[in-house]
Amino acid sequence: MRSTRAISAVERLKTRSGNPHYAAVSMPGGYFYLVERAAEGSKKLCEPLPMDDFIAFVNAREPAKPRKVSKLDEALEAQIGRSGKRAEKPSSDDAD
Repeated sequence: MRSTRAISAVERLKTRSGNPHYAAVSMPGGYFYLVERAAEGSKKLCEPLPMDDFIAFVNAREPAKPRKVSKLDEALEAQIGRSGKRAEKPSSDDAD
C-alpha cells in the first residue's frame, strides 16, 4: 500500500505548525500513527489508524493556513452575495 498520502499530510502539518519534529510511523496492514520527536524521545500522538483516518486526524491537528484573498476576490464575493440577496426577494410578478 502506498503511504504517499499519509506522508504528504504530515509534511503539510509540519508546514502549518512550524514544528519539523512530526513524523508518520507506518505499520503492517496499512496502519499509521503520528509521533513527535524530541531530545527526550518520541511521543506517540495517536493510536495506529487506517490511512484515511490517519490523514483526517493529521489534517485536524493544527488549523489550516488562512487563505490569501485579493481585492478582486473580495469584490467578486460581495457581488455574488448581493446578487443572491436580490434573488431571495419576491418579485412583483409573484404578487398576482
